[in-house]
Amino acid sequence: MVGTEESTGGAAGERPDDAPAGIPGSTVSAPTGTAGTPGAAQEAAGPAGAAGSRPRTALVAALMLAMALPALDSSAVSTVVPQVVGDLGGFSVFSWLFAGYLLAVTVTLPVYGKLSDTFGRKPVLLFGVALFVLGSLLCALAWNMAALIAFRIVQGLGGGALQGTVQTLAADLYPLKDRPRIQARMSSVWATSAVAGPALGGLLAAYGDWRWIFLINLPLGGLALWMISRHLLEPVRSPGRRGPVDWPGALGVFACGALLLFALVQGGVAWPWLSPPSLALLAASAVLAAVTLHIERRAAEPILPGWVWRRRTIAAVNLALGALGVLMVAPMVFMPTYAQSVLGLSPFTAGLVTFTMTLSWPLSAALSQHVYRRIGFRNTAAAGMALATAILFSFTLLPHPARPWQPALIMLALGAALGLFQLPLIVGVQSTVGWAERGTTTASVLFCRQVGQSVGAALLGAVANATLAARLAHAPMPGLPERLDDVSKALAQPGLLPQAAADYLREALAAAVDHIFLGATAAAVAALLTLLLVAPRRFPVLPQD
Repeated sequence: MVGTEESTGGAAGERPDDAPAGIPGSTVSAPTGTAGTPGAAQEAAGPAGAAGSRPRTALVAALMLAMALPALDSSAVSTVVPQVVGDLGGFSVFSWLFAGYLLAVTVTLPVYGKLSDTFGRKPVLLFGVALFVLGSLLCALAWNMAALIAFRIVQGLGGGALQGTVQTLAADLYPLKDRPRIQARMSSVWATSAVAGPALGGLLAAYGDWRWIFLINLPLGGLALWMISRHLLEPVRSPGRRGPVDWPGALGVFACGALLLFALVQGGVAWPWLSPPSLALLAASAVLAAVTLHIERRAAEPILPGWVWRRRTIAAVNLALGALGVLMVAPMVFMPTYAQSVLGLSPFTAGLVTFTMTLSWPLSAALSQHVYRRIGFRNTAAAGMALATAILFSFTLLPHPARPWQPALIMLALGAALGLFQLPLIVGVQSTVGWAERGTTTASVLFCRQVGQSVGAALLGAVANATLAARLAHAPMPGLPERLDDVSKALAQPGLLPQAAADYLREALAAAVDHIFLGATAAAVAALLTLLLVAPRRFPVLPQD
């Protein structure tokens, strides 16, 4: 066991004066070379530039640039979809430009996490950047929609290495007291990309060609490769620390995750939930999960080691961030639709409503250290999620029609609450493991959040569809769309509907979004209960952190 709380269930070793760096919500635990963590003495030293020395500004800039590649690309691609479909066709399958990328990122996170623990962060990060750049070049050369989707999956295979490894390096390079600074910078990358990406995509769509969205990644990726190669230095690792790579387990995780997420993405959209394709995919993913579990139990160095779920701290953070992924579907996916279709805002103005969350999130994350130093990691995250629960529920109390500043204010407050929730958990859980387990731990956390998003999109999307279908079936007037697919078209051209029908349709969509936010509120309650009932009161922080 890594820490006192893991072996005693939090009963022993929890004196207030045990907390390092003035953090009451943590317990100092000596890094013992237990199974799965050999060489703890070497582990404590960590990589070059770890705690005790200040990372170079150029290295931090390189990591931010690597993180910007997937962040900027994802937000920019969404704005040029009409141009892509107009050029390549494939309107019925264009959603897989995003779903395919998400699948690739999600299922490769645990694989890259284990590889970074085995071979070091630098080779995995360089490979991820190179593969992302290669995928970008192939996307720019795509000749039809099928090819573009396939090449987006290649991008996702590189993006999984970027997201997990950069987050792990942020913990490697900074001591515990300084980690909120680098994590806030990483959050600011996503916040900036949320604005710059659509703006860049709009400019290229209006005055250039959509292929430049992908070509611009080539010089950025080349610069990131050069800066990482030059400035990221890791210690030479002894061959004894490298166990055999669990390639069968990696293939099992990839195949099982891909089938499960494919079933969740397509269920209720391409076919009904209880149809033979959905049931077959879910059954196949369950069989693969059992096979993968058997492989992992027998592997010397498993991709998904059992200790990730046996340790209370890591298991609780995984579950809590999985719930975060579910609730994030409401503000990020359905709020823009609400702002445009219900409030009648332009796409740009609707984007500003959502953007307010990305303003407060990094600021709250940066300031969270002042809170968790006083009350601890778990209590800080619980306070943030308690606020988020109230804020999400408050959306359902908005009048109809709401004024644009009202949902914008809700998004601003939600970003502040979630920044207070997420960062202490990530910083805290990374501080409970040594260097040789940090990549696997970080990847498991991000993996659960990504799976939560996929599950949330499926579940909350089904809630929205059921609400709209019920409202349309009991409509008091004729002239409304008969199919759900036609609702967005009808709201985009309200002049084609009688005024009463258009108003009824907006109210129906508003009711559907209300139910979505109720579902998100339930996910927030689940996250809060997980922290209070599963997470240890004090995180077992290792002394080198």
